[in-house]
Amino acid sequence: MALLNFNNLPVNTLVGADSATFKAVTTGMEIDAPYRRKFKLTRSLQGLLSPLYAANEKRYARLPRNPETEDPVFILGHWRSGTTFVHNVLSQDTRFGYCSTYQTVFPHLMAQGKGFFKWCMGVAMPSRRPTDSMELGADLPQEEEFALANMTPCSFYHFWVFPRKTAEYREKYLLFDSITEEERTVFKQTLDKLIRIALHDSGKRQFLSKNPPHTGRVRTLLEMYPNAKFIYLVRNPYTVFESTRKFFSQTMPSLQLQDIARENLVKDIILNYQGLYRKYESEKALVPAGNLVEVRFEDFEQDPLGVAESIYAALSIKNFATAKEAMSRYVEAHRSFRKNKYSYAPETVRIVEENWGEALHQWNYKL
Repeated sequence: MALLNFNNLPVNTLVGADSATFKAVTTGMEIDAPYRRKFKLTRSLQGLLSPLYAANEKRYARLPRNPETEDPVFILGHWRSGTTFVHNVLSQDTRFGYCSTYQTVFPHLMAQGKGFFKWCMGVAMPSRRPTDSMELGADLPQEEEFALANMTPCSFYHFWVFPRKTAEYREKYLLFDSITEEERTVFKQTLDKLIRIALHDSGKRQFLSKNPPHTGRVRTLLEMYPNAKFIYLVRNPYTVFESTRKFFSQTMPSLQLQDIARENLVKDIILNYQGLYRKYESEKALVPAGNLVEVRFEDFEQDPLGVAESIYAALSIKNFATAKEAMSRYVEAHRSFRKNKYSYAPETVRIVEENWGEALHQWNYKL
């Protein structure tokens, strides 16, 4: 049984940040009174780990550039659109490397000290996500934005720590609308480094990403990887709203150093969805023909193997037959998984129809 749960973490994930990132993210920020002890403990532990981070950086600098790696595959879609399940199914294909949960917390401890800190995570970390009871484990696939938040100030996921700054983070680091070219360059260099580390650590040649914030960064990703492949997931917006509100409300207490009013949290959820939807729609035409497939999560959920095969065919990913057996085992092992069921309150219906009507209409979702 885990020693900790998400509601009583004594530190937040910035313990895994390098000193430059930690300083840039936290300097001048308002820390609310209930979280000052957590902040001080996080800062102290981060400082103790910094020498180890420096030693690892020297190892990273010698990593090969991986000239023979294959084009990465990016799973896109708003939070709670089914990206985790799709990622978990496709990652059963042994061709793929990915960012693990361990790496998201300790991206600077992949070369030395990994065994000890992974053991610590295994002892302390809950085995299930509090929002939907999906499995958690140090080696299981995870979205790389959590790792990026510990490697660069140019990450949207700093909103978890300082939620009152969400609007600024959204415009700069989620949608890249007000990001400077210098910051965008830093972001690209950091992401490429993270992918190289993940592939080197796993011994794989093709990276499989699941990262909702990437939905607003298609142009930048194509600048980095011109022949990258993209899987865009959509899901019933009524469900997405209810699930996202629950996800944010239950996850934020373990990470935040500021309070945020419920109505402001809801406003940010609305604006995040609008921004990601519109930015993706404005940039998807940049993807070369044959490198993008759009999938309704409800279809994938109904027939995971059939839709996975169609994804492979649409993106010209070879050897689905080789990966099918492992995917089938995963699907069968999780067939009895009990999903959250949502009943849509009048407030939800009003919010979604007033603010996300474009998506409802485009994808023909109804109550």
